[in-house]
Amino acid sequence: MKDDKKHIFASERLGFRNWKLTDIDKMHEINSDEKVMEFFPSMPTKEQTTEFVERMKNQLEDKGFCYFAVDKLEDNTFIGFIGLSEQTYKADFTPCVDIGWRIKSSEWNKGFASEGAKKCLDYALNELKLENIYSIAPKINTKSEHIMTKIGMKKQFEFEHSLLTNNDRLKTCVLYKTEPK
Repeated sequence: MKDDKKHIFASERLGFRNWKLTDIDKMHEINSDEKVMEFFPSMPTKEQTTEFVERMKNQLEDKGFCYFAVDKLEDNTFIGFIGLSEQTYKADFTPCVDIGWRIKSSEWNKGFASEGAKKCLDYALNELKLENIYSIAPKINTKSEHIMTKIGMKKQFEFEHSLLTNNDRLKTCVLYKTEPK
């Protein structure tokens, strides 16, 4: 395996890299935090977290992007993921590339999600030459919607998420999109 400290790119305080097997337990811990998973229908099992990490590694190899593993550069501490992923669930705007984040709750309110998402948008638009990046969240997740606005994305509309139709609390989602340059 490559050097563990190898980052594909970095922002001022964060390094973005491929996933390692040693990230699985740390990501599962994040996925088991009720605060982090407040706007999800369920908490992923350890097996589902392992499958997610494998899927992201494969997507990075195939597409050149994924929900990147993110380290704080000051001490190389893994804090979660920020990045890009292909979404193919049934919707008028899919398939699409989505930007998303999931960060350890002890690292919230420090600007990491906004800083990382801005850097990922820059990477997507300028390095990967992707035209449109989307972001989706349940309407009640105003924290994520605030980040979408903060990084310069524009609200398109609200929709009923095809994977959440049986969840009255989460099924109405917001869709944001990058503005053309």
